[in-house]
This record gives sequence, structure tokens and C-alpha cells, in this order.
Amino acid sequence: MSNPTADWEKVGDRFYRKVKIYDAIFDQDLELENHVVAGAQYGGAIALYRNEEKIHSYRAAQASKFSIDIYSYSGKLIRQIKWDKGSIRGLGWSEDERLLVIAEDGTVRCYYDLQGDFTQFSLGFGAEHLKVKACRFWSSGFVAILSNNHLVAVTHYIEPRPKLLAVPPEDEVHSWTVIPPACTLSRSVEVLLAIGQTIYVVDSSETEDRVLPNGPFKHISVSPNGLYVTLYTEDGMVWVITSDFQNKIGEYESKAKTPPKDVQWCGNDAVMLAWEDEVHLIGPNGASLRYYFDGWVHLLPDVDGVRLITNDICEFLQKVPDCTEDVFKLGSTSPASVLLDAVHQLDKKSPKADENIRLIKSNLLDAVETCIQAAGQEYNIHWQKQLLKAASFGKSILEFYSSDDFVDMCEALRILNAVRDYRIGLPLSYDQYRRLTPEKLIQRLINRHEYLLAIRLSDFLRLPVSKIHVHWASQKVRTSTDDEDTICHTVVNKLNNKPGISFEVVARAAYDEGRSHLATQLLNHETRAGKQVPLLLAMEEDEIALDKALESGDVDLVFFVLLQLKKKLPLASFFRLLTNRPVATAIVESSAKGQDQELLKDLYYQDDRRLDGANLLFSEALNQTVPQTKGDKLKLAAKLLGDSKDPMSTFYSRSYNEAQALIRVQASLDHDLDAHYSGLSLNETILRLIRSGYGKRAAKLQSDFKVPEKTWWWLRLRGLVAQRNFGELEEVSRQRRSPIGWEPFFNEVLGAGNQKIAGLFVPKCTGLSAQERSEMWVKCGMIAKAGEELVKVKDVNGLEELREKARAGEAVELERMISQFRSKR
Repeated sequence: MSNPTADWEKVGDRFYRKVKIYDAIFDQDLELENHVVAGAQYGGAIALYRNEEKIHSYRAAQASKFSIDIYSYSGKLIRQIKWDKGSIRGLGWSEDERLLVIAEDGTVRCYYDLQGDFTQFSLGFGAEHLKVKACRFWSSGFVAILSNNHLVAVTHYIEPRPKLLAVPPEDEVHSWTVIPPACTLSRSVEVLLAIGQTIYVVDSSETEDRVLPNGPFKHISVSPNGLYVTLYTEDGMVWVITSDFQNKIGEYESKAKTPPKDVQWCGNDAVMLAWEDEVHLIGPNGASLRYYFDGWVHLLPDVDGVRLITNDICEFLQKVPDCTEDVFKLGSTSPASVLLDAVHQLDKKSPKADENIRLIKSNLLDAVETCIQAAGQEYNIHWQKQLLKAASFGKSILEFYSSDDFVDMCEALRILNAVRDYRIGLPLSYDQYRRLTPEKLIQRLINRHEYLLAIRLSDFLRLPVSKIHVHWASQKVRTSTDDEDTICHTVVNKLNNKPGISFEVVARAAYDEGRSHLATQLLNHETRAGKQVPLLLAMEEDEIALDKALESGDVDLVFFVLLQLKKKLPLASFFRLLTNRPVATAIVESSAKGQDQELLKDLYYQDDRRLDGANLLFSEALNQTVPQTKGDKLKLAAKLLGDSKDPMSTFYSRSYNEAQALIRVQASLDHDLDAHYSGLSLNETILRLIRSGYGKRAAKLQSDFKVPEKTWWWLRLRGLVAQRNFGELEEVSRQRRSPIGWEPFFNEVLGAGNQKIAGLFVPKCTGLSAQERSEMWVKCGMIAKAGEELVKVKDVNGLEELREKARAGEAVELERMISQFRSKR
């Protein structure tokens, strides 16, 4: 096995290594030098698009080809996306592997699953007329520069809101780049523009000239942490300065007669310059290293290094991690290096293994941890095993040691080795894997249709696999050429009894593909009505949607369905759906009562519920203020019930007719008497007429509307009392009978303060006892009359009680009555 330091090169005081990941990547006919190449972070996909500014060799078979090709780093074609929006001015990736393509007219497409599905929006701000010149990307956004140097920023891809930055000078831009929001003090994107001899910094509010000498600058590049900026001058000098433009960190003279085609950072410590087949690596203090290639090379930066792509090979250039250098550096005497040598000696059964362990006994824990970390940094499986074997040997000697880190690293390496396989083509480093997270790695496998590996890794990591199964099923219904029944049977058999499966997602995929029957079949296996119903509505399966909602028993869901159906269906069709669905009808009725009276009328008419419809018109009539309108509504209510033979309907119809007559009478009274009678009930109208002195009109109303006699007498009594018409009340007292008795007259008149007239009604209360009539006389202030009532029943005790209440003259009369009783005894 080759020495792990064989591919190390020293740059200044640090080591860098160029690790071969894959070879024989692309076909030689691909002409990589004629393509624009963009690579996703964390070992993601590569997008290739033919550079329109370069002349291509003629190929008849590919003359009409106009597409974006998506490859893995191992050269496996993942997808070919047809492009139909004109010249491409920006090609980049988001952190979650969304491909961003910006056309010259400002159209932006976001391909979110590597399979050609996309969302689209426009930059606006006149981009369709001014045209886009170029774009620069970061993990969650991009900036586009227009032909007039205006800058348009998009900071989120999920909810894109293009924003125009401050206006820079209109002079020629030699080069430019962006500093991501996460790396700026203002937490907003900043753009560095090389214009003239200097650099301008542009943000959302202002454009600032940094007044730099030595321009113009042909390349600008910002380090991943945003702290440093690399500038490449016209005379071949490379300047590394801080991003606040206050300090110069280093410089390098390339001695090249032509500027490089690309300048990128390798981590945060080195800068790379790339010509067609030559790469310069510039480390701290101007130290440098040169690499030569057989063909055109592209630099694809990542968070901890740079991938070098040619037609033949994919390599990863990075600074050698500290833990790796600690273990493998030539002549290293670190505890980790000694521990690794101890394992080697142990394999040879040499006693030197024991000597090595004794030598590092005090630092054994650090040695174990370093070996574990170094194993994660290795791409070679042999050295991974050796380092883990050393760590295992070391921890077996330690008295107290938690193996969690060791187990976690073993798991991580098994995953990394699986996805680095050329058939998968995800060359993640350990640091990239930790940043990406296992969940997002699984999603990348799903997007590549590597379902088996995704399921195995999910099981290994104890992650849910439902998402994988659903994605597989969605692709099955999209691409399968089998008949729909066969596809449904296959999908259901595969997904049935698996937890967390959403058949709604699969059904929606089938519907989007134009397979409505298959979508309906799949929805029958969805157990959650809340998931079934929205899709059924979208598929125009209105009756099924309503029935599913009703079966669920969820009133809110039923109401949602009814609301959607009412919006899109003619009223007659909507009501036909309600037929034989009493629960749905009741919900519509309940909702319409408070919000849509017209809908309620139509519902009652459709169901031939005449009485309910008439009552609704009656309620509306009560709320009207114009008598004519009120009468018209009552007329309609009566007409609605006119043909009905139901006794209740007949009663209501008669009541509505009487109400119309009353409204006409009240309107006439308003006009004739210049008073307000409209809106009053019949009893209130009669009472007000009597109180106002219009007794004859009140009597006519009583006759016309057949007001019951008792009601009439009560109204007449209260009206006369309220009018204080005691003369007519005295005339009433001379009548022989009263339908309501005479006590109400006594109480009402007495309440009005007229004891004399009230006393006229006491003798007529023959239905009361003498004691009760005596009390009535007392209330009228007539003690003697009260005594006479008690004399009639010979109530001496009552007379004695009255005597105590009586005044002087009345007391003498009561004494006489009492004495008369005593003498008879």
C-alpha cells in the first residue's frame, strides 16, 4: 500500500495534498474546455453548458443539441435538461443542490430535484430590456449584473424577491464577485466591482470607492469565511488583502503573460490560479506550488478545498488536516503516530509495540482521538482501517474511555465509502458530510434515484424511510409504461402497511402526469381525509371529495369542501350535490343564516321548504325600515305559502296577510295623525292610539283584526290609565261585567294615584273575600268602608286591627262598630 504522504506537497510551512477521486470521467469528445462548468457544494452534481462564446467543432448528430447536462463527479450522466430560454448568463447551485439558471432576459429557473422540474421567476428592474451580463452565486442566493452595471440581488430561492442594490459607476467592469450576507457586518450581500484602477464596494444602500492602487484587477475572489480577498492585477501580480481593505496579507508574482481563466480559494489559507492546463497554488507569504495537467482543467471550490476536473480525472486539493499531518508526517513523534506504529509492530508480533504504548501512556487518550479524526480525513480505505485499528488498540488499554466517538466515526466512514463509489459519485469529505448532515445526504440519493442505497443508509442511521418509498412511487407513476391498474397494484403492494406513507403525494404525481384514473385509485388507499379531499377537488372529483369529507366527520373539512364547490360550480349544480346529503345541507344552511341570505333562499326553494323560505322573508321584512319594502316582502312570504294545504302553512300565510294589512294601516296613521306608528306591533299600535285619544280608531283596529276581547280590555285599560282619562274609566265602572275582571282596573287606577276612582271598582270585585276587599279599601284610604266590609263577615279582630290604623274620626266609627258587636253578644 502506498504511503499516505506520497501526494503531499509543501507550500511554505504547510502541506497540501491532491487526492485522486475518480479517473476516466468524461468521454474525450465532450470537449470540456468548451463548456461552462458549475459544481454544487459538498460533492454534489456538476452542471455543464456549452460556452456560447467559443467556436465548437462541427458534429452533425449534435447540431441541434441545446441542453444543460447534469453529471456526478464520477462522470455519470444524471439528467439532460432541455433549455429553451435563449442565452444563459448564470449557472450555479444552491446549498441544497438546486440548480439556478439565469437567462439573458432575466428569466430565472430553479431546478429543485435534478430531474428537470423547476420553478421560474423574473429579475425585473428592466432586465428583459437591459439584458443580464453575468451572475455570481453563494449558498442561498445570487447577484446579477445588467448591461448598465445595475445589480439585482436574490437572497432566497424558496421565496425569491429580487432587490436592486445601490447604483455603481457605469464604467467597464473588469471583474467582480460577492461577499455573502453571512460574512458581512451588515448581514446583507456586498458586491466588489473592479472598475478603472480601483475597487467599489456596493451594498443595498451605498456604493463606496476603496481607492486602491495597482488596478485594473482582472480577477477578484473572496475566501469562504469572507475575511480575505484575492486580487489579480493586469501585470500578473496576486494581492491577498483583508476584506475590509485595510491590510495586505501577501503577494505573488505569477510571471504569466496571460491572465488566468479562473481564480479560486482553496479553503481559507491558499489561492489557486488556473490556466488551460496549469494550476498555481499560492500559500501564505507568497509560497507557491504548480500543477500541470494533460488537458483543460476546471476549478470547483468547496468549503474545505477545491476539486480539479479534467476529461480524464477528478482530484481533490486541500490543506492536509492537522490530525493527518500529526500522524503521517515524516519523522513525527506525536502520540498518534507512535500509536499507529505500535499497531504495525503488533501485527508483526514485535515487543516494540509494548514499548511504544509505554512511551505514550500519559498521552494515550489524545493519541486515540487523533487517530479517530485522522481516519475520517482519509479517502483510502486501507488507511482508514489502520487508523481505526490503532484507535481501537489504544482505547482497549485505557481504563476509562467512552467509545461514542469511535462508533460514530465508523458509521460515518461506512456511509462516506458507500456514497464515494463511482456508481454513486458523491465524493464527500468528512467535514463536508458533517456540514451537509445525513438527512440531506439521503435526499441527494433520492434525487439521483439511488433508492436502495438511500433505504439501507436510512436503516443504518435509524432514519425514517417513508420519504424514500413515496419518492420511488411518485417516479413509478410518472415514468412507468404499464397500464394504470398494474401500476396501482405494484405501488400499493410495495407501500401498504409501511408507516408514514402518504398516498396523496403519489396520487398528486399521477394527476400531474395526466393519469387521473390512477390518481383516484391511489387516493382510495389514503387514510387521511384531509389529504384526500384537496386533491380530489383539484381533479374535479367533486362528489367523491364531498363524500370523503362527510365520512371523516370533520365539520371543518366538510365546510372547506362546500366553500370550494360553491365558488366553482353553478348554483343549481351545487344544490344537486347537496341532495340526499343532509349533513352537508345542514352545514350550508347554518353558515348561510349568518352570511348569505340569498343562498339560504335559494336552498329553501331548491328543497321546496316553503315555510322556511317564508320565515326567512318575514325576518327580512322585520329588518326593513321602509313600509313599502316591508310589505312587499310579507306579500312574497304569503304568496310562497298560498298554495300549501298544510295547516301550519295556512296559519303563517294568514299571519303574513294580517301583517301586511297592519303595515298599511300604520302607514295611513303615520300620514293622518302625523305620528310614528310604523314598526309597532298590533297591540302597541292600539295602545298608542288609546293613549293619544283615538279610541274609535283603536276600536276599529280591534274589530278589523279580530283582537281577542280580553286583550282589547287590557289595552283599553292601560291606554286610559296612561292618558289619565278617569272620566271614561268611571263610565267603565258602571258596566256590569269585565272580561278581565275588575281587580286589574283597581290596581291600574290606584297605581295612577286616583284612590277615588279606584274605590269605584272595589264593590265590583265580588270574587274576593271580605278581608281582601277591606285591604283594597284601606289602600284607597277609606278605613270606614274597610270596616263595613269586615262587619259583613263579623270579623271583630279585623276591626280592632283597623282601629289601630285609623285616624281620630274614623277610629270613633270603628269603635262604634266594635261596640255594636259586643252589645249583641
